[in-house]
Formats: sequence, structure tokens, C-alpha cells
Amino acid sequence: MTEDFAVARPLLAEHAEIERELADPAVHADQGRARTLGRRYAELNRVVGAYRAWRSASDDATAAAELAAEDESFAAEVPALREAEADAAEHLRRVLVPRDPDDGRDVILEIKAGEGGDESALFAGDLLRMYLRFAERRGWATQVLESTETELGGFKDVQLAVKSRGTPEDPADGVWANLKYEGGVHRVQRVPVTESQGRIHTSAAGVLVLPEVDDPGEVEIDPNDLRIDVYRSSGPGGQSVNTTDSAVRITHEPTGIVVSMQNEKSQLQNKEQAMRVLRARLLAAQQEEAAAAAADIRRSQVRTVDRSERIRTYNFPENRIADHRTGYKAYNLDHVLAGDLDPVVRSAVDADEAARLAAAGDA
Repeated sequence: MTEDFAVARPLLAEHAEIERELADPAVHADQGRARTLGRRYAELNRVVGAYRAWRSASDDATAAAELAAEDESFAAEVPALREAEADAAEHLRRVLVPRDPDDGRDVILEIKAGEGGDESALFAGDLLRMYLRFAERRGWATQVLESTETELGGFKDVQLAVKSRGTPEDPADGVWANLKYEGGVHRVQRVPVTESQGRIHTSAAGVLVLPEVDDPGEVEIDPNDLRIDVYRSSGPGGQSVNTTDSAVRITHEPTGIVVSMQNEKSQLQNKEQAMRVLRARLLAAQQEEAAAAAADIRRSQVRTVDRSERIRTYNFPENRIADHRTGYKAYNLDHVLAGDLDPVVRSAVDADEAARLAAAGDA
């Protein structure tokens, strides 16, 4: 064997240890802990499978070479087996490149209307429907946690939870793995419904994607750091839609993060949903701080936490979709808005993977 891939051995040991833990019924009493372990186990499955395939190919090639030294009739098999060994080694190298540990997580996706007034709010509604349809095609579950609608049927802001149905076998199929690249400014060019002269307008909506916290213990929140206010929920135009103080606003005073919920009729339910979003925002803030402090953690070349970055343009007159980070362009905007987002997402995944491979090669 020309390589030993010693770096894989600790991962194989970790995989075996997690396998033992998951076999313990007591672990599954804590669903958050079991989900975290299951996500890591699925990630390591890729490494174990690639390592075993490489070892098998390497052993076959070595055995054939040894037999060929004694019997020339085996010599013809050696080149093909060596090529298979090289392919297996290259696949293992790619699998061993550190990937985002959050890829298997679910997400909370926030869409906010930006420049453009009513047209921007209508576009925010278009984006919401696009993500709902994309999630449906992927077999994911969705839940609108909070929304503020406009009189024209758009959204000033909306928060959407997207969850996989069970732990994905491959983290690359996870919700976060596919939606994390959606964060940023989405620009739309079209003739607004409110435009009487037929002129094309440009407006935008912002998208923020947060990995959801599986285990509340991942993010420590001191109850004394929270200010909780309750008030009466309201609908479009500010009219009251509830006769009780069921809406909840939670302020995390150390960070200044504020989360408001009013969609549910129960104050308790709104509080639970607000805490869910608060944990996700705190986790994202912790990860951003850790990434900034650790020089050895390379940020994604495609995904950014900068909400002001213009990532994509949706041009209705030309039926064109263009991603400004990856150079992807297609003239099937109607299909994309109907949920066929896979090629656009794939362009971001491929670009980020290429950057990670290049960084690993330079290391």
C-alpha cells in the first residue's frame, strides 16, 4: 500500500464508539443527544465506507502484484487493480476533507422584505413559496413559526422551520447542507403589480439561515438574562387579531437579540417557538465568534454571514436566474420558483467543495 491514511484512524475509532452508544437504549431517552450522535454517526459512515473500499482495493492490487511476480498470467490484472486503488484513494481523500459539522442539522430560515416596499414584500412571499416547494420535493417538513403579512398578500418578514424526516444517511443530504448557501440579499427585477406604466423595478429581500439546535443543552441560556414581554397580537395594518395577551417578545440582554412570536394562540406556544429561534441565533453567533477567533478554521468561500451581500438575481422579463457567487445562470426562473432549486444549490455546493479541496491541498 502506497498510503496509510493514518488521519482516518481516529475517525474510525470515533465511529465505533458512537455505534456502541447508539446501541444503548438509555441514550435514546434523550432525543436531543440521540439526534446529535446520529448526525455525527451518519457523517462518519462516509469515512468508514470510503476507508474500507480503499483498503479492499489496495489489498487486491497488492495481492495481484505479488502473484504476478510468481506467475506472469496475473500481470494483466495489475494495471486495472492499481487504477481502482488510486480511484478509491482519491475518493477517501475527498471524504476526509473536513466538512461543515452542521450539515445534518435542520434550519430556521428567515426572510425579510428590503428595498422596494410592497413589491419587496410580495417577492419575500415568492421566496417563501419557493422554499416551501423545494422542501416538499426533498421530503422535508416545514412550519411557519412567525410571519407579518401585508395587505397585498406579501410578507414583511417570515420565519420558517425546515426539518428532515429522520437523520439523513449522508449529511450532504441534510437541510443545512443544502440551504445554508441561501443567506444573503436576493434581488428581483420585474414589473410590479402596482406599476401602471409597465416599467421594470428592482427590489430585494434578505434571507438569513440558522442551524437549529437539536439539544437545548448545546446553548446555555441563563433565565436571568431574559426579558420576556407579552402583548396583544396584531395583523396587517396593525389591527388586533387576538383578544388576549398571547404574543411574546423575548430579549436576550447580554447579546441584545430580540425574538417576537404571535402566530400561535397560546402564550406558552409562542414562548416555546421564540426560545427555539433564540437558541438558533445564539448558536450561530457562537459559531461565528469561534470561526473568527480560530485562524485554522477557513470560512466558506460561498456562504457568508454578511446579510448585505447580494447573492442572486431573479429577472422575470428574461425568465433568468443568476447566482453572483458561483456564476450559475439559467433561463428557467419559473421552474426555480416552483421549487426546482437543486441545480442552483448544486452550483454553490460544488464551488464550496472545490474551495475546501484546494485549501486542503495547500495545507
